[in-house]
Amino acid sequence: MNQYILFARQALESQYDWKCDVIELKSKVEKNITKKSEETVLTAQKCRVSFEDIGVNTQTDTESKKTQKIKLFIAPELKIKSGSKIIVTGRGRTTEYKNSGEPAVYDTHQEIMLELWKGWA
Repeated sequence: MNQYILFARQALESQYDWKCDVIELKSKVEKNITKKSEETVLTAQKCRVSFEDIGVNTQTDTESKKTQKIKLFIAPELKIKSGSKIIVTGRGRTTEYKNSGEPAVYDTHQEIMLELWKGWA
């Protein structure tokens, strides 16, 4: 790995102040019956979460819409499938999220957009 990329990665990872577990829904066959169960595939991975509130211009008499973008920063070599449950712990809180799409992978990190967990699809 290029020395400059390594230094940039170390600087970025020094900001990781959260940890996360990644859980996938796996199929298992027991007595000719396929059952789905949660399987933890990554544990206590250092990461960082970024929150961005975005005001949306659609407003009605009863409500004003507001959207929040939640982004996970994590090591680029980790494989996190779309739709995985990601449990993030930091700053005295634990929150469950869903990986909402394919990650943007860079030399120094990857960025994964998150949504609040609502259950397996």
